[in-house]
Amino acid sequence: MSMLSGIIDAIYKFVGGRMTLEQLGAELDAKAAAAPEKLDWRNSIVDLMKLTGQDSSLANRETLARELGYQGPFDGSAAMNIWLHAKVMEGLR
Repeated sequence: MSMLSGIIDAIYKFVGGRMTLEQLGAELDAKAAAAPEKLDWRNSIVDLMKLTGQDSSLANRETLARELGYQGPFDGSAAMNIWLHAKVMEGLR
């Protein structure tokens, strides 16, 4: 299984199964509101991974970036994280 598939599966498992993007967004919003820390899952790959109980370490994000063909430096920069977030969100469609 690819890392992206694992992340997507973990997200759907976290919310209780597959659903429309609108339903998924509402469910993640509700869970983020109940979380002990403020998590901006809609804009942050790190927060999305934290919210859904995944390892958001730089090493894991680097692995995901390599898997998905990221062309920039694997340094955890805002550019890398924004790109990763976009790719994961595309995978949820």
